[in-house]
Amino acid sequence: MMTMDINNAWKFDRDAVKVFRFARCEFNAATGVAELAYQFDDSPEFVESVTIPGAPFALDDPRMASVNAALRLLHLITGVSYYKAAVPSTIEIDGTPIDQRTADFLQMVYENGLGEFAYRNGLNLRGQIKFPVGTSENYAASKQDLTHHALVAIGGGKDSLVSIETLRRIGIDQTVVWIGGSQLIRACAERTGLPMLNIGRTLSPLLFDINREGAWNGHIPVTAINSAILVLAAVVLGVDQVVFSNEKSASYGSMIEGTGEVNHQWSKGWAFEEAFAAYVQDHVATDLNYYSLLRPLSELAVARQFTRTDHYDQHFSSCNRNFHIMGERPVNRWCGVCPKCHFVFLALAPFMSKPRLVSIFGRNLLDDESQVGGYDALLEFQDHKPFECVGEGKESRAAMAALAQRPEWQADALVQRFKRVILPQLDPSELSIDSLLILDESEHRVPSEIWPRAKADWSIG
Repeated sequence: MMTMDINNAWKFDRDAVKVFRFARCEFNAATGVAELAYQFDDSPEFVESVTIPGAPFALDDPRMASVNAALRLLHLITGVSYYKAAVPSTIEIDGTPIDQRTADFLQMVYENGLGEFAYRNGLNLRGQIKFPVGTSENYAASKQDLTHHALVAIGGGKDSLVSIETLRRIGIDQTVVWIGGSQLIRACAERTGLPMLNIGRTLSPLLFDINREGAWNGHIPVTAINSAILVLAAVVLGVDQVVFSNEKSASYGSMIEGTGEVNHQWSKGWAFEEAFAAYVQDHVATDLNYYSLLRPLSELAVARQFTRTDHYDQHFSSCNRNFHIMGERPVNRWCGVCPKCHFVFLALAPFMSKPRLVSIFGRNLLDDESQVGGYDALLEFQDHKPFECVGEGKESRAAMAALAQRPEWQADALVQRFKRVILPQLDPSELSIDSLLILDESEHRVPSEIWPRAKADWSIG
């Protein structure tokens, strides 16, 4: 339980916490503000807020019922940010209890979404996260007559820009959406020239207090939370599509010796998308489509599509050092030393002229011997794939093998090293880029009226 100090203020004791509680959630249509409240034992409420611009909203009873269902889903998923602080053995849900399907879905999200967190902290959460089941039936979704319009999540990187430009070319009305106050993302969104929606999210300040007092900390399934936020926004605004830009490669994690697979980007993968989208249509709105437009593509295929235009060359960034929970850090758009910078540079190199690529990053990362360790990890050479949103090792190996055959890259230090040290150990039959550019149509939820047009668009060039 929480202990008290001499000033009668509660003090967080991670190892003494017994219960994590979903206290309440509320949405105010007049202000567009959703409040999500959580507690540890008898602590004060940890209150997070999400603000959807455009209030006041006129919501009739059926729409409000759908909004409340989306709000409940958001409350339950966002709780992962707080639950992880102590990972107590007991979870309680105030108000209406949840059914077995919801409990199973949440257990999947928490266990897999906290996989890296658990690994790094030496915790075993498998089978330990149990949501209470108190009813046999939850809210059943109905058709909400939503407008044919897409809310497209934009993160400032290449992937979302490929989705945006694809949807533009095939004539889908869209609004680009981001969460939080990133000026870099705003500038990228403005560059699209499309309608924009900036959703506010404010975490409870108590979360930062207990982090300083020894709370467990680490990676959480951010995409799961952002997906739930955009689903709430879509129902409130009355539109029928929430579009993310997660590619096929996101479904594959890092293989850790003695541990197995740990996927840093699990909530960007197919397992999450499939389960979440089905849950939304069953419990929120039957005509609300959640999907990743890029699911059938590899990271290399996305990179190739990005190079079709130079419109965003000096505006986009996939470098995660530009984004931080406490705000943006004062660095260039590309730090040049993180796994995301390493991978994006390598993924673009086979499809982009060398001068253009170097002008984007400000330097040639493949001619810098200090980057050997970072690139070895991407290649899964004597190391595992980094805990980052990067492509599979086979993609990095195929890209590097392609560069090793091109005169303009052969003199670069890391390309030379790859050719001399690593390439002789690889199977040449597994190094074809062309085989990694083929669309995989077996796993995606792109609506049937959109998919053929998107597929045709990608076949150009």
